Amino acid sequence: MLKTARKEAKLTQEELANKAGTKKSYISKLENGKGNIQLSTLIRIFEQGLNRRIGLTFL
Repeated sequence: MLKTARKEAKLTQEELANKAGTKKSYISKLENGKGNIQLSTLIRIFEQGLNRRIGLTFL
């Protein structure tokens, strides 16, 4: 989901990392399913980095 959103925004991993205040290597790990993420970090990446709102549904 993150990779798709980043590509739709026409951003590189490095550009997204800079906008979201994180590192390119962290974005890469997340996109490849090899990293854990806190909810607050996920929200920051989407809202600050991709200028998108994120919604959650709990079942």
